[in-house]
Formats: sequence, structure tokens, C-alpha cells
Amino acid sequence: MEHLNFISDNLADVNSKIDQALAAANIPNKKRPCLVAVSKTQPKEYVIQAYKCGQRHFGENYIQELNDKANDQEIITQCPEIKWHIIGHIQTNKINKLLASPNLSVIETIDSVKLAEAINEAIKRNDLIKGTIDVFVQVNTSNEEAKSGIDPEHLVELVEFITTKCDRLHFVGFMTIGAYGYDVSLGPNPDFLKLLEVRETFCKKANVDQTTIELSMGMSCDYEHAIHLGSTFVRVGTGIFGPRKAKV
Repeated sequence: MEHLNFISDNLADVNSKIDQALAAANIPNKKRPCLVAVSKTQPKEYVIQAYKCGQRHFGENYIQELNDKANDQEIITQCPEIKWHIIGHIQTNKINKLLASPNLSVIETIDSVKLAEAINEAIKRNDLIKGTIDVFVQVNTSNEEAKSGIDPEHLVELVEFITTKCDRLHFVGFMTIGAYGYDVSLGPNPDFLKLLEVRETFCKKANVDQTTIELSMGMSCDYEHAIHLGSTFVRVGTGIFGPRKAKV
């Protein structure tokens, strides 16, 4: 395996930029965002190296790849406190494979009552998972038909369903992917602004303190901008691991 010091350097750089972005952010009740290292298509050695450098939260887009890495004996042995996030679309026929992934910590892509109910019932049948799993509701902020995520108009009823009917799911906040390639020199990303609006509207209706609701938005190209606007979870892949590896 190639020299892996670049991962340590990149992680230090990303964490420094997170701290700088937070310091510059004009937002109330600042708290340091959680960095999710997106290891999609990257080899397990990269995950282990990042873990050795202090990284704990890792995100995968595909359930099969998450399951393979989470069950890898080297990762299990060398990364005992790893926390896996699924950040890609979830098909109901893959739920059991998802839940068979050790150290699954966060599901960021709940976008329907049907999916929430199916995952909740599957957790009840799963001996591997004790207690609850943290979940985000994914919001389609860009109105793109090809994108997953719930329409903001139906968001409140989904959150209410999760909080009242899904005893094994713990709702923590909202997530968006947003439109790709937005030029932040044009001003605040409208998808990020939409997620802020979604949170504000929800909190008013539910009489909830906004600071208790997490926001997962921002990736390698725009995580600093997302932090300026109030993101509390950022998903960074190429900024840590370099270009994605081609699947063989």
C-alpha cells in the first residue's frame, strides 16, 4: 500500500479549515461540526489510517460497500470506536444488509414514512443493534426529480411519524445533498439556505429549539461555506482521501 501520510496531512488541513470556518461564522450557539470522512470506493487501509489519525465518523454511499468495510476483520480490530454513516439512498430490500453492519451509527437518508417504518421494524428483529440509531431526514432542497429526499411540504409529518411511531429511531436533524457544482462566489448556496428555512419552519411548528436540530450539509467543495451558514455535520471525501478509486 502506498505511503499514507497524505491522509494525516489532509485531515489536519480539513480540521484546520473547519475551525477557521466556524470562527468566521456569524451564527448563534456555535459548536464544532462533526466531520464525516466519506470513504466511498477507498480501500480499507485508508479508513484505518484516518482512524489512526483520530477520525471516528466515516460515511459510505452504498450499503454493500458499507457492509463489506464494517465487517472487515482488520477494520473491526484496529478501529473499535468507528462510527459508520450511511449517506446514500436506501432501498428497502437492502435494509437487513445495512443493519448487519457493525458500528452503524447514523442513517442520514430517511426520506419517507415507508422507509422509516421499514427500518424501525427491521431493527426490532436485529440482535446486533441495541437501543436506537440516530437518523437524519433527507430533504430535496433543489427540487430535482433525480434526487432523493422528501419534499419540504411533507417533512413535518415524517418527523412526527419518526418521533412518535419509531421507537428505535432517534431523529437528530436534516440533511441535504443539494445541486452539484454551485459557485459560492455567486452568494449563499440556495440549497443550504433552504435547509435552514426548513429547520426554522419545523422548529416553529414543533415548538423546538433550533439549536437542538442538526444540519448535515456541505462536502469537499463547499464544507467551509456550509459551516458559515450553520452546518453541524460536513461530509468530506476527496478532501481527505484524494480522488475516488475506480471500481474494478
